[in-house]
Amino acid sequence: MVTVDAMDSYSHTVSSVAAAVTPHVASLRIGPGAGSAVVFADDGLLLTNAHVVGAAHDGVAAFTDGTESRFDVVGVDPLSDLAVLRARGTTPAAAELGDADELVVGQLVVAIGSPLGLAGSVTAGVVSGLGRSLPVRSGRAMRVIEDVIQTDAALNPGNSGGALADAAAKVVGINTAVAGFGLGMAVPVNATTRRIIGALLADGRVRRGYLGLVGVPAPLPTPVAQRTGQASGLRLVEVIPGSPADRAGLRAGDLVLSAGRRPVTDAQGIQRQLFSDAIGIRLPITVLRNGAMVDVITVPTELVAT
Repeated sequence: MVTVDAMDSYSHTVSSVAAAVTPHVASLRIGPGAGSAVVFADDGLLLTNAHVVGAAHDGVAAFTDGTESRFDVVGVDPLSDLAVLRARGTTPAAAELGDADELVVGQLVVAIGSPLGLAGSVTAGVVSGLGRSLPVRSGRAMRVIEDVIQTDAALNPGNSGGALADAAAKVVGINTAVAGFGLGMAVPVNATTRRIIGALLADGRVRRGYLGLVGVPAPLPTPVAQRTGQASGLRLVEVIPGSPADRAGLRAGDLVLSAGRRPVTDAQGIQRQLFSDAIGIRLPITVLRNGAMVDVITVPTELVAT
């Protein structure tokens, strides 16, 4: 049974997070569409979803204190569903970014955005799942956003690009999708996100290496786990014909243990190594195949979204 004291404590936490984060969340008017964005740097930089921006070059950001500012689109990365905007006028100070890698299932989270055009709307819930996958497409290029946060905090159209914050009022995710049946998804704010932001600020886009494989986390056999000190790897379920992974000899069914001599426990373990500095560079991958460890040398090519 939930006690009054417990409910009061919960309400106090949610209202405190809302008060701290809401001023940093903007309602966007961009072309015929709308969405939300989060101020993440004190020089007027905002973070939102790529699908909110679309092909637009500018728009208007409105804040709950009544101020508005036109903004320009600095860079868009459809394959992470992230975009960076720069306000032309004054904006509130930056929200504090957290680290989604520290989240645990069941943890309280608060979603803040402008669903259905209702600016400053607040919903609360818990982290329903971690490490989810969200397929995204840019032209013919297909990628899976890994480590997506699943939450039961209510999300509706217009929430996209808004903040998902933890109980310490740190932004740990950018709300990105309504999965239906009371579930929503958010792109995590972590080291990979910060690297994407840096690339968008520097070049307006993110160059990525491409291997052409699809995998799912899988437990390692006990003897291998004891020998390697890791509990899981990445089971390859598909290797794209003609891709760098295919040319290197990787096969569906291989269990990836490491890439670049670093342990791999999920797809993010490989994807975080496939930024611009990996293109054309030898990337050793160790897999478990038919009970034996096999070393394969791959050479990522540039992922071209066409």
